[in-house]
Amino acid sequence: MKNTQAHFPTIAERSEPAERETAVLALWRQGHIFEKSLAKTKDGPRYTFYEGPPTANGRPGVHHVLARAFKDLYPRFWTMRGHYVERKAGWDTHGLPVEHEIEKELGILDKSRIEAEVGVAEFTRRCRESVYRYVGDWNRLTERMGYWVDLDDAYFTLTNSYIETVWWLFKQLWERGFVAQDYKSVPYDPRIGATLSDHEVAQGYREVDDPSVFVRFRLTDDPSVSLLAWTTTPCTLPANMALAVHPDVTY
Repeated sequence: MKNTQAHFPTIAERSEPAERETAVLALWRQGHIFEKSLAKTKDGPRYTFYEGPPTANGRPGVHHVLARAFKDLYPRFWTMRGHYVERKAGWDTHGLPVEHEIEKELGILDKSRIEAEVGVAEFTRRCRESVYRYVGDWNRLTERMGYWVDLDDAYFTLTNSYIETVWWLFKQLWERGFVAQDYKSVPYDPRIGATLSDHEVAQGYREVDDPSVFVRFRLTDDPSVSLLAWTTTPCTLPANMALAVHPDVTY
């Protein structure tokens, strides 16, 4: 009987994928493969890509890898189609999370102590230092995962040139009559004396066990009869003056 069993080469116990990965990344870096892919399509039709800047206030997590994988997919696809896809990295360096981290490092709970004990210049320097420290972590992850984006010419929202550009853009909107003044209810943090974005408020969200109680309300006309009510805000019970009951609703 003929032996039809297939024979496959033995796979080494250690295939060293990390070593091969490092070699490929080194080849891309030393050979300037990313830059060459841009130069090859320089005269092709443009495909616009904007790098939504990560907030440089912490080390990247696995969910950031997922997002950057999608960001890398589309520019690569359109580059393969012959389009010129410029990819400029960017970093969002403003916001309260950066300041909060430095306040924790300094043990500051009252923002008035920043100016009195640390000084605005020193506090700002520490914030910048923190931002650039985390940007280094992000750069290493970006290169390690093979995400092709121009990190050497990245923009930072903390630079004067970027801030000046934002004001220039706002001036253009103002001159064209696109700016209006109105009122809006926004979250406010009394400790820092500033408004909060929805994102910053959501960061503090957590599920907690909320007390709820059942309460009997005796009828004034017949104290032997009570109405049963359920509330998740027992703290409001002392202020209750009456109980509303719809005559045509079954409770």
